[in-house]
Amino acid sequence: MAVFTPIQHHQLAQWLDNFDLGELLRFEGIASGIENSNFFVDTASGRFVLTLFERLSATQLPYYIDFMTHLAEHGVACPKPITNRSGLRLGSLAGKPAALVTCLPGRANMQPAALHCAAVGHQLARMHLAARSYPKRQANLRGLAWWQQVVPMLEPFVSNEQWDLLQTELKLQISFQASKSYGELPNSAVHADLFRDNVLFDGEQLGGMIDFYFAGDDTWMFDLAVTCNDWCTESASGAWDQPRLHALLDAYCRTRTPLEAELEAWPFALRAAAFRFWVSRLFDLYLPREASLLTPKDPSQFERVLIARHGDHQLASLRESIARVDQASTTAAS
Repeated sequence: MAVFTPIQHHQLAQWLDNFDLGELLRFEGIASGIENSNFFVDTASGRFVLTLFERLSATQLPYYIDFMTHLAEHGVACPKPITNRSGLRLGSLAGKPAALVTCLPGRANMQPAALHCAAVGHQLARMHLAARSYPKRQANLRGLAWWQQVVPMLEPFVSNEQWDLLQTELKLQISFQASKSYGELPNSAVHADLFRDNVLFDGEQLGGMIDFYFAGDDTWMFDLAVTCNDWCTESASGAWDQPRLHALLDAYCRTRTPLEAELEAWPFALRAAAFRFWVSRLFDLYLPREASLLTPKDPSQFERVLIARHGDHQLASLRESIARVDQASTTAAS
């Protein structure tokens, strides 16, 4: 469990005095997360989630807090930040920026079936459509600029073959993101980290998407690629699980049809998504900061995914999803 900043009962109780939530009953650290300190908080009004922010500053955080508020108000299944008596959704606790949000039902499903992937694809498309009207802008902090900064730091820790792959992929992504076609891709604030442990299911019902603190402005195809690379792959090989991939993409396309430019960008987005998490996991493994109970995730998983994506031609899969959705609509209308 990553709890960078421990808190005491009396500290939290005093902080909660500025909310209309009743008495603090209990709290406990949440056994997940590698960036922030998270706690379940039970009050007389129910259960909430408290986050103490270890990486993001108080000036950066309104982007994330307001993004969740915006999505929740537009019917997207996600936590809603709680406003205190002073009208604020962001405060300070134990010397760190802090926010309290609603606790959604369910738990993470780490062995999803196709029906779970379909629910995620549908909700992700709804999130993208709702995000179009979100006015705040902030670059993805784990995007290209961060890759360019971090990749040179990794050279002492990786093999010659890995170093060659890191350099080759970085050069490709720099070139692609400088292209005219990249500039035509729809973008907005996106989740950018919609892994299996960031979606809650109550049985077969999707309870909501959580942990928006890696969100940032990026393309919708990158966000979709991040999601597919986790939900629809076999971790041992990085290869696709085709039924899960088709279910997720079909559901996304039933809710929102990708543009032609997005179809052309899809293979690059899949590689960018794999590269981003390979680089960040290498960074967390070899250049970690201290935490009370932090276990870095295995970088090799996304190295395998990136290598697998080099040989993929999943442009066809996205086109096939659009065709299946169109055919189903035509059949239903006739």
